Amino acid sequence: MSDLQHECGLAAIYHLPVPDADTSPLCPAQGQEEASRLLPRMLLDIQNRGQLSAGITAWNPSRSQLLATYKDVGTVSEVFRMNHRGKYESVMEQHAGRAAIGHVRYATCGADDRGYAQPLERPHLQKRKWFSFGFNGQLANYPELRAEILAGADSHLSRDNDTEVIMHAISGELAGDNDPDPVDMLAAISRRFDGAWNIALLDACGRLIVARDPLGIRPMEYARVGPLVAAASESVALLNLGFPTESIRSLEPGTALIVDGNGMRIERFAESPRRAHCFFEWVYFANVASTMDERSVYLTRKRLGEELARLETVSLDDDTVVVPVPDTSKAAADSMAYQLKIPSVEGLIRNRYTGRTFIDGAASRRQKAESKYTPLREVLEGKRVILVEDSIVRSTTMKVLLGRMRSLGLAKEIHVRIACPPIVAPCFYGIDMSTIDELFAPQFLRDPATGLLGTGVLTEEVQAEMAARLGADSLRYLPIEAVARSIGLDADRLCQACLNGVYPTPAGERLYEIALGQTARGGSGRTYEAAVG
Repeated sequence: MSDLQHECGLAAIYHLPVPDADTSPLCPAQGQEEASRLLPRMLLDIQNRGQLSAGITAWNPSRSQLLATYKDVGTVSEVFRMNHRGKYESVMEQHAGRAAIGHVRYATCGADDRGYAQPLERPHLQKRKWFSFGFNGQLANYPELRAEILAGADSHLSRDNDTEVIMHAISGELAGDNDPDPVDMLAAISRRFDGAWNIALLDACGRLIVARDPLGIRPMEYARVGPLVAAASESVALLNLGFPTESIRSLEPGTALIVDGNGMRIERFAESPRRAHCFFEWVYFANVASTMDERSVYLTRKRLGEELARLETVSLDDDTVVVPVPDTSKAAADSMAYQLKIPSVEGLIRNRYTGRTFIDGAASRRQKAESKYTPLREVLEGKRVILVEDSIVRSTTMKVLLGRMRSLGLAKEIHVRIACPPIVAPCFYGIDMSTIDELFAPQFLRDPATGLLGTGVLTEEVQAEMAARLGADSLRYLPIEAVARSIGLDADRLCQACLNGVYPTPAGERLYEIALGQTARGGSGRTYEAAVG
């Protein structure tokens, strides 16, 4: 699934006011004014969520520039010059602060330049209106919100993304003499937003707000030890910072973590009658060491492998091996092999320095895929290979990989096993697959009655046809019910829209209808663009 783009990641840190001698053992030796130094380390741990750009905003009441933002295009190490001690120290000294927010990004929309990097700062002469924020997710009703803003004679959008729409919404709540409580402000924008929207906001008054949307589509974790409070998109960023496992909790959907000079509190800003956690977070996106909503990523992937093993029908002998596609399918592959009592071997070596293929445009995906994995002939030659992958989205990487495994690795047979059901519908909540025609599976799953792609039945014959297209000897997906079983959540608490076309929000449903109509007419282009048109 390495040709699939990812959503973004958030991190936040706050050192509450304490006597100079009383600093957190997790904080740098310099003390509370240097808490911002922890942000780059946290961002490294969620780098899997975005490698296009990175940035931080730090608050320091001792500095005339109360909020200082530093961001650029590149990985965390590149942006913060972590390979050059002098330059890294200079950046961190200039952006020292007792509170900070951080962001790693890839583009669901918008250009790949520094202007789209986050956090996005909105300076103002009044401290309560001067804020910076980062955003993780995607607004499904972005076209409507954008049109609403541009309909105003004095309104303007300088960027083509939903992050600026969110900035307009927050600024509107702070306009004039309005000075709303954070809960009231979040409640107001929540009523307008449809989709996935986790935000981390820091203002010039020294107030940190971390909010999770009422559906909880994207994860958000937080922890506190003594005066140090932190939050991140994944628990691994908090765990590696030194927070004990028992101190790390999931922020409930529809609630906000609010930290200021008076302390920390959790407040509810919207009701959350249902949940729609993105199942892909456990299957692929999240770090395998993370736990989200009290569900382990590793154990989920292990159980997915057990599900695959129960369905296996290939003849097993001494020449049969399981091979994971590095890295995120390893837990499922190892578990599958254990259940089948055959070896799980590293028949593919990932080149760590090519980056993740989703960072580049579609034109370069194939070239990147060719250099991403090296088949080991010593392991694969003459073997019947059960190749385990997380998912097939566009199939670019899989086609290239199978060809290389046969030509360079000399595998005798290759049986592809996918630890996920077929991806048949777009995502409008933060994953860059917004059209049906870009996906691999829908073309094979055409409903004979309606002619609509992606709405047909997955049969053995269909999977055989898919295998032939990819160049595999066989292919098998997991059934959709296996996902909820493996995660340990009821299906009605998950967003599985890309698997079944059932969207948890009205705007998502509307966009899916547009996407279906677009495909039926033979059209192309992003669904959002069609909606704006």
